[in-house]
Amino acid sequence: MEMNYDENTLHQLEQELNTEILPGTEVMVDVGTHHFVKSSASSDRVLVPQPSDDPSDPLNWKPWWKFSTLTCATAISFCQGFGPLALAPMFPQLIEAFDSTLTDVVQFTGVAILVLGFSNFIWVPLSTSFGRRPVLLASTIICLGSCIWRAKATTYSSFMGACVLNGIGAGPAETIQPAVIADVMFLHDRGKYNTLYFAFYFGSLAAGPIIGGAMAQYSTWQNFWWLNVAMHTTVLLMISFGFPETKWHRVHPDEILGIGANQSPSPLSREEVGFKSVEAASDVEKRSPLNNMPDLSHAATAQRDPFLGKGTPSKAQWRLYQPNAHPFKSIAIDLWTPWKLFAFPIVEFASFVVSWSASSFLTLNLVQSQAFAAPPYNFSSISIGFMNFAILIGQLIGLVTAGPLSDWISMRATRRNKGIREPEMRLPTMIPYVLIMILGNFIVAFGWQQAWNWKVIVIIGWTCAGIQVAALPAIVSTYAVDSYKPVSGSIFVSITVNKNVWGYGFSKFITPWIISSGYVPPIMTNMSLITLWCLFGFVFFFLGKTFRRWTKNSNVHQM
Repeated sequence: MEMNYDENTLHQLEQELNTEILPGTEVMVDVGTHHFVKSSASSDRVLVPQPSDDPSDPLNWKPWWKFSTLTCATAISFCQGFGPLALAPMFPQLIEAFDSTLTDVVQFTGVAILVLGFSNFIWVPLSTSFGRRPVLLASTIICLGSCIWRAKATTYSSFMGACVLNGIGAGPAETIQPAVIADVMFLHDRGKYNTLYFAFYFGSLAAGPIIGGAMAQYSTWQNFWWLNVAMHTTVLLMISFGFPETKWHRVHPDEILGIGANQSPSPLSREEVGFKSVEAASDVEKRSPLNNMPDLSHAATAQRDPFLGKGTPSKAQWRLYQPNAHPFKSIAIDLWTPWKLFAFPIVEFASFVVSWSASSFLTLNLVQSQAFAAPPYNFSSISIGFMNFAILIGQLIGLVTAGPLSDWISMRATRRNKGIREPEMRLPTMIPYVLIMILGNFIVAFGWQQAWNWKVIVIIGWTCAGIQVAALPAIVSTYAVDSYKPVSGSIFVSITVNKNVWGYGFSKFITPWIISSGYVPPIMTNMSLITLWCLFGFVFFFLGKTFRRWTKNSNVHQM
């Protein structure tokens, strides 16, 4: 319910539509005397959330500024994900360099994954309190330093320390871009942009081994980390000059009631009610909050929001950080919220699907050297690295199909539902990708176990893995964000912690399990768990609105 209706308007809409409007339920058409800002003067598509009439509102920005912002965010996600999981093809070189075993060097990846997940308990509260921009700047600087450390490490313990630091710095790659997408894009476009994020993030996890394997064989594994230094330096410049602050507080009716008696509230009172997130006591904040609420009178889009598609970031949105009247209170709330969200069925469902879908991809990353460097294949590091192109191609297929398909299915269901959008409408999109996931896991598990031709395993099995890992996480995470948009950052903390704790545990036991039992038991067990969690999609399709009703009075909807 991103429209932020007051109680009277909400009841009027429910009576006219004869439906219950819960958080996550959105009205995508004009209803009776209620008219909303639309995507254009000639369109009947209502924009959700409704933009304010402020030119600095990220929803009002010109296409160029949205493109610049999302390009920078995508580059950050790609670069921060590029290094930590790139080690698999260079395991033989690392074993030799640090006089270690395969189980030992696999922990470089496992520890980085674990730290990466929990680091978001630092990054997301900071992004909520002080903005997305300072978090992306700080995390990029940490990643840059950790890559220099990795390149210069000469002992196992030193390289492990660099892995820990890299995990801390790379945390925002898994949480910040979805929040940025929710900041600058309207509901009807989020599916494809969230798929873009997952495709590029998981694409970086596939591209890293491709380049890392080649450099380890024909150059040195240290030079791979100097390449990462150059990439992070470039991204740091991109953020500095191409990424303005996107966090923007949309006024809730309860906030207006708190200051309604005063039409010109002081800057202090605005800080107290959290009126703005990026320009406290600045010129952009001089507008009354009443003007930022959706005007439900009949008026043309251009009259109600003359800056739609024409706005630009303000000077304050280029600050190093954004002021916050109560930073410690905000941070404390954000530290608790991800744990609280684990009690919400929709968030738990999204966490489990994302976690196990990603673990299907992680299996290939951790096991590829173990399988293809040994007889009967005996492939070199560069050959194993190049096989990850199949995953990358699969992710591109997932990118161009899952997002648009998800948005199209949702929009079609919305029209059939008289213009009422429910988050559950995008869940049927999961069905083809679950079938693709099952096919890919069967081929990989039995292919390795029975020494099939590598072309079948890689071209079909690995491509299927790439398709499903770009599609399934994007679909279910978008569903969770649509249901609880005000806490989108905390949702991804919950998802990431769940995913990375499982990923760390998986990295601990997958190698010895394969040695003792072969490839089929661990891979098929993991596939069965993915299928189980995805089957709950049928439960949420029919009962998801009931689960949202259970949490409709939660304060997460007013954060």
